[in-house]
Amino acid sequence: MSLWNDFVGQLPQLLAYGLVTASVLGLGAVGWSFLYRIFNFANFAHGDLMTLGAYWGLLFNVGWHLHWSLAFPLAIVATIGSALLIDRVFYRPLRRRGSAVLLISSAGMALVLRNTLRLFWGQSVHSYDLGFHQAILVLPGVRLTPEALIGMAFALVVTSGLFGLLRYTRMGKALRAAADDLDLARVCGMSLTWITRWTWVLGAGLAAVGGIVLGVEQHLLYPLMGWNLLLPIFAAAVLGGLDHPSGALLGALVIGVGEELFGFFFPNYRPALALVVLIGLLLWRPAGLLGDRS
Repeated sequence: MSLWNDFVGQLPQLLAYGLVTASVLGLGAVGWSFLYRIFNFANFAHGDLMTLGAYWGLLFNVGWHLHWSLAFPLAIVATIGSALLIDRVFYRPLRRRGSAVLLISSAGMALVLRNTLRLFWGQSVHSYDLGFHQAILVLPGVRLTPEALIGMAFALVVTSGLFGLLRYTRMGKALRAAADDLDLARVCGMSLTWITRWTWVLGAGLAAVGGIVLGVEQHLLYPLMGWNLLLPIFAAAVLGGLDHPSGALLGALVIGVGEELFGFFFPNYRPALALVVLIGLLLWRPAGLLGDRS
């Protein structure tokens, strides 16, 4: 009974932590879902692409001593450039061989990215130099660090900008058309090279933002940080429905808040929630919450 009373007393704090977790998962899930809809393969290297973005930010912020307001945009650009190079050299020659070959190759690319970061930065834990005070910001019934609030605000601005771009710009409409039917888009005169390039720009950009936000909120960076998020990201994307990138945000909210609530009672098994949700979803509703049952 005392455990339940403690849970009720800490519920506002747990929900707040859940929103912080969901902001990171949402960025990763939307980017992963977007890449999946265009290329039709599950990119196992997406979590490590998030880590790459976080470490690019570390290089510019700590290595080159740039202010975070300049270092983080440069990190996003560098991650996008890295993703375009990886696609040109690694994925593009394999694209005609089918999604299964791409999936396996992405697992290999995840290992390459992870061990490259280990080669240059080692296994040590690093952190950004943000210049913030570590004082706790007190809200009604909730305690959050300024970094957590800034990370959530940054995630909200970026995802809102993405959906605005997809809905109201010509480029966004073209990408949505390609996501619905790539062959039909090609027949209508759309350039496959152009579609591929902009898909990686948006997907890698979201991955970089997600990795940076994770590093800011957790106050630490390490080579496995993105890999450890891959299962929750995948579960969030599938839970929301792969046909709807906006559903990935709903899935991230459910997984993020659910992990915090579940972790209160079973702290050692918190990562297992994403796997349980994923298995149950595949058995009950494979199309996801917002997906079409057909």
